[in-house]
Amino acid sequence: MPDRYRTTHRWLAAGLCALALGVTPRLSRADVNVALSPSTVSVAPNSDFEVFVDVSSAGSAFNAFRLVVGFDPAALTSVPLVPTSTQEGCLVTGACSAACGQTFRDFAATRDSVVAVEVLLCDLVSITGPGHLYRLRFHASGTAQAALLHVRRLVFYNAGETVEPVHITDAQVLIGVNAGVGDGGRAAAGSIRVEPNPAPGPVHFVSQDDRAGWLTAEIVDLQGRAVRRLGPLWLAPGQRFSWDGTDAAGTRVPAGVYQARIARSGGRASSSRFVLLQ
Repeated sequence: MPDRYRTTHRWLAAGLCALALGVTPRLSRADVNVALSPSTVSVAPNSDFEVFVDVSSAGSAFNAFRLVVGFDPAALTSVPLVPTSTQEGCLVTGACSAACGQTFRDFAATRDSVVAVEVLLCDLVSITGPGHLYRLRFHASGTAQAALLHVRRLVFYNAGETVEPVHITDAQVLIGVNAGVGDGGRAAAGSIRVEPNPAPGPVHFVSQDDRAGWLTAEIVDLQGRAVRRLGPLWLAPGQRFSWDGTDAAGTRVPAGVYQARIARSGGRASSSRFVLLQ
């Protein structure tokens, strides 16, 4: 907690320095659209990868921000770049903006989050998108799974005034998982299509069979352990049923890779693998 107070104090001091340079306060009303990019990252287990925090379109101007990105420490580990200035995106450095390249910056990494603070120390200069705002590097675990990179908090300032509203798009990380859902040609008789995949919430299963019938679905994890049983259900061609991501006790299951084992009347069976996000 003392470290947080110290960081905040230093950030505020730098903000006051920026104001002293003569920037005229104003409240911006246009949106700021921010996305973690790429939105889906497929990586090999035990590998490093990078994600950008992007201002994805032109919008309100700002000259400071505080960013907090959270992640599952069982899946990801932050790998800070050295020096920390190499984490600054082109919007901050001036490579794709009017910024002068002089900044106050502070960066901290904890077990499950990273915190970045930036203040432009440029006289009468504010910036806007599109462009890279920040760069983050992570190390993926050795276990095949899906994880979410989530912007827990992002506040923009322009000469001390909060810039609102801010719209954020998070990113998903697929470690050793191939979750793309393509057309794949003609569906096999009795197969089930999963959508969306990866799924940030409820998972929907759509029948691709050419005839109606009874079925049961068993959701299992990568270790083959049963998580939830659905059915029996009567399903016509093109109809769907859903799983809310909870086990038999109604508890939300962890993010990861799961499989739906479908048993139909007449002894026909099929299975579909999918990724459930947090």
